[in-house]
Amino acid sequence: MGNNPLNTDLFDKAAQFAINAHHGTERRGKGSPYVIHVMEAAEIVSTITNDQELLAAAMLHDVVEDCGVSVDEIKAEFGERIAELVAGESDLVVPGLSEEESWVMRKQHAIDRLAKQSRDGKIVAIGDKLSNMRAIARDFDEQGDELWKIFHAPKPELHEWHYRGLAGALSELEGTAAYKELCELIDKTFSRAFH
Repeated sequence: MGNNPLNTDLFDKAAQFAINAHHGTERRGKGSPYVIHVMEAAEIVSTITNDQELLAAAMLHDVVEDCGVSVDEIKAEFGERIAELVAGESDLVVPGLSEEESWVMRKQHAIDRLAKQSRDGKIVAIGDKLSNMRAIARDFDEQGDELWKIFHAPKPELHEWHYRGLAGALSELEGTAAYKELCELIDKTFSRAFH
């Protein structure tokens, strides 16, 4: 028996846009195409909602921050709602400071902004954050403390602070499988990182 028909035009367009935007880029330290991360983020979002705009935003969530695409371009291609959701996932740039120097400031800004986001914004964000936390947990299992050296902030306690802050900001999603998995991975990974 075949699958049920579903209009996926918007999602398909976003997926192709993301594939093109991330073409030729590697997920940091992974040796795999970057677009796999955004595909995983969209899959996580699909466990919470079937809203095609939220799924599209999950696919597009890194194109502004990482690919030089503007929020205005996203708005022109995909509409205001998706553009706002993608803008909400884009990292702060601190002029005059390196990524290392501005790391804590940028992450605190992201936590504060996420806490004020709509539920839709939080749903898109948890796709990204859980995908990232899964990668950290997997890589820590394989590499141990060597893992932290690939980050702009090479101390595990900073990452624990960041992810616990994100989990607090996402607490509106408590009760979803994605939120439960995020919290479990944070507890498991960082309890092992310090023992």
